[in-house]
Amino acid sequence: MNDYILSCLLGVVEGLTEFLPVSSTAHLRITEALLGMDLSSGYWKMFSIVIQFGSILVLPIYFRRRIAEFFATFPQGIRGDRTVLTHPLTLTLIAFLCTAAPAFVLTKLIGKNLENIRLMGISFIVGGIIMWLVDSTYGPKNQGRGDVETINMGQAIAVGLCQVLAPVFPGTSRSMATIVGGELAGLSRSTALEFSFLLSIPTMAAATGYDLLKSIRNPEDRVHFDAHGIIVLLIGFVIAFIVAWGAVSWFMQWVRSRGFTPFAIYRILAGIAVLAWQW
Repeated sequence: MNDYILSCLLGVVEGLTEFLPVSSTAHLRITEALLGMDLSSGYWKMFSIVIQFGSILVLPIYFRRRIAEFFATFPQGIRGDRTVLTHPLTLTLIAFLCTAAPAFVLTKLIGKNLENIRLMGISFIVGGIIMWLVDSTYGPKNQGRGDVETINMGQAIAVGLCQVLAPVFPGTSRSMATIVGGELAGLSRSTALEFSFLLSIPTMAAATGYDLLKSIRNPEDRVHFDAHGIIVLLIGFVIAFIVAWGAVSWFMQWVRSRGFTPFAIYRILAGIAVLAWQW
């Protein structure tokens, strides 16, 4: 397949799935396997990292006013009832640390399972069932409960710890783990989603930055770019950014009036398809 078409296709897959609760990592790996790509290629490893940066860039730009508001009102908060420890910025950092510390300890296990497509299929199904059960039980129950400014320390810790499942079990999805964790902790659907997006900024930046550093330091993964290679990277980056922007905007609107059940059903069906393909 032409490299430019391949770049566009992978950019669309990354941008479309990065923030939906379906796992972008699994979708990229499965797409690459279906296309017969050389997953050991240093260039395509770098490509996956670059297009993920394209998706990450969407969040600080899309939520720029919200983030600026948080910084402007630190530490008392928008309503004036927060402290240094209970402000949304602090709670986001705490949730991030609750993810980063265990994930760092489990680095070897994470690397071992990263390319396991069968595990991804199983994670699709298990995650879909859990999401379906949690959302149908707690979604209506938590409807209208507060917003990001009312999240407490326990809820932030719960969301952060749930997010650890994503890198340990490829196919789980960071978005799915944080949404499920938020709903279990008593957050409404929209609040769980917004906090998931805020938490994604430091989490994804750190994870992708770490992957980039490893790729640069590993002699086997070093890439010497020519003009063609740079153009392919730029196309994937831009496509991933544009599609991710549309996905975030649409997802925010969808969740305000609907639940996560369609994504749970998709995960289950996709998981069944992946396992049937692998076996």
